[in-house]
Amino acid sequence: MSNWTDRIVGDRMAVDREFNARVRESEFSNQEWGLIMTAVEFEIEHADDPDRARVVADTESLPQMMPELEKVQQGMPGGAGGQRRADSGTGVLDAIRGALGMGDDDDEQRLDAAERLVGEYADALQARLEEKGKWEGVREAYAEN
Repeated sequence: MSNWTDRIVGDRMAVDREFNARVRESEFSNQEWGLIMTAVEFEIEHADDPDRARVVADTESLPQMMPELEKVQQGMPGGAGGQRRADSGTGVLDAIRGALGMGDDDDEQRLDAAERLVGEYADALQARLEEKGKWEGVREAYAEN
């Protein structure tokens, strides 16, 4: 863990608590949200420029996490994922479609929704850091790395 992330552990926990209501309003369960967050890294874009610096989410690994979200959803009682899977064919055919880049629009929409929600979280994290007077110190620590 880098110096800048060490500084914001408590703030991340507070934003997690505050963000729970937003997650409940979303299409993702708490378990799915937890998986999404494991695939995301936070960075500070333009850290050396105080006027342009902002917390952003690196979601590059998120597409690889989406099949895991499907598994979580399938395991949920009455989960829509189980129904979707039954309607979309066998697991083998779905795997072949995915390998060929022929995932359905629903998968793309869920990825977009996850990226938007993670972006909202990044905004909430930065807002908290600014509100608590920690933003400049965190930004400078990030810029030093």
